[in-house]
Amino acid sequence: MPDITWEVPFCAESSDCFRIGTDAEGNAYIAIAGQEDTYLTDSREALATLIRDIKAGKADHLL
Repeated sequence: MPDITWEVPFCAESSDCFRIGTDAEGNAYIAIAGQEDTYLTDSREALATLIRDIKAGKADHLL
């Protein structure tokens, strides 16, 4: 497992909490809080784009 620095969990209304993390090589990770050993990874920019799109309402069904 890479050395991931996890941020504080984010909890949306009536859904699981998730955490975002990064490593020293610039990769980004997202996992359900408490299950950080099972995560998705992509470039930091790809993850940031996903989060911006969700916040902009383009993917409300994912939350």
